[in-house]
Amino acid sequence: LLLFRFTMKRLFSTSHSTVDPKEMKKFQLLSHKWWDEEGEYSALHSMNDIRVPFIRDTLLSIRNHHQLGNPLSGLKILDVGCGGGLLSEPLGRLGASVTGIDPVEDNIRTADWHKSFDPILAKRVQYKSSSLEEIVEESVETFDVIVASEVVEHVADLEMFIKCCYQVLKPEGSLFITTINKTQLSYVLGIVVAEKIIGIVPEGTHEWEKFVPPEELQHLLESSGLSVKAVNGMLYNPLTGAWSWRESRSLNYAMHAVKCGHQGESGHVEPSPGTQHQEPSATAGTRL
Repeated sequence: LLLFRFTMKRLFSTSHSTVDPKEMKKFQLLSHKWWDEEGEYSALHSMNDIRVPFIRDTLLSIRNHHQLGNPLSGLKILDVGCGGGLLSEPLGRLGASVTGIDPVEDNIRTADWHKSFDPILAKRVQYKSSSLEEIVEESVETFDVIVASEVVEHVADLEMFIKCCYQVLKPEGSLFITTINKTQLSYVLGIVVAEKIIGIVPEGTHEWEKFVPPEELQHLLESSGLSVKAVNGMLYNPLTGAWSWRESRSLNYAMHAVKCGHQGESGHVEPSPGTQHQEPSATAGTRL
């Protein structure tokens, strides 16, 4: 196991980065707008209404005990591609110890600035300007939970990204991903309509070629030693500004996977036969 860890550390420290410089430039230009709830990131703000309860309730269903008022107390969460901290902050308020990382330094400055207004978050949330592979060596099997929300469609090397997630997760740890499916519908609505016509997303934010079908993502996760437990469709209504859970995964979807126990040196497990579907909890649409 030690040899395996050393080999993986060397791999991640010498390999090319998961960070796409073009993507960094996009987000750097908007780094000061993260907390404008009516601005370019309004859809991400409203996504918290379903993604935070989904993460919370899934973790509570796994844990045997929790502290009243701080249900995620005792959990170490890594928020990868945290941006301005839109997801890190509510997870911290639920009691978790959150580390948010983002390769764009201006994003981290914005996140730190906004966190400073809430003294409760001072000890619970910390931010670091870093890519995921840069923290692997110091963070092997450190985190109970990883969240990568609206991130995987921006990384340069998805397979390497998933392997890094596996490394920093504790055994039986949870990985939560939200992203966009690669369909004709997602091109029309996610890029042409959302970016070019009604402008709810800044133009140039997404590249359809980098969208990931759930089947492909599940295969990558399971071939890396993670077992997919849930794949749930999501839908954004631009008229109401609200997200909801849907059976269809043709646009956005959320995925929950759990790191399997040690499987020997490779960490490989056989993929399960077909995607499992877990209905979101009854409270998934509740505003926290």
